[in-house]
Amino acid sequence: MATDKKILVKGLTRLGWALPMFVMGPVIIHSSIKNQGHPFYVPILSVGIIICISAMVFMFLGIKTIMKSLFEGDKNEHQ
Repeated sequence: MATDKKILVKGLTRLGWALPMFVMGPVIIHSSIKNQGHPFYVPILSVGIIICISAMVFMFLGIKTIMKSLFEGDKNEHQ
C-alpha cells in the first residue's frame, strides 16, 4: 500500500489554508464585538463568522483528502 503524493499535497494545502483562517476569524469577530457602535458592526461580524465556517470546511476537506491519499493509495503503482 502506497501513498498518493499528489492527493496528499492537496490535502496538506487545504490544511495550510485553514490554519490562518482559524486565527483570523476569531480576531475579526472579537474586533467587531469591541466596536458595536460602529456602522460596519454587522458586516464585519458576518465576515468573521464566514471565515470561521470556511476554516472548519477547509479543515474537514483537508483531513478527508489526506485520509483518501493514505488509504486508497496510488492506484497506478501495480500496473
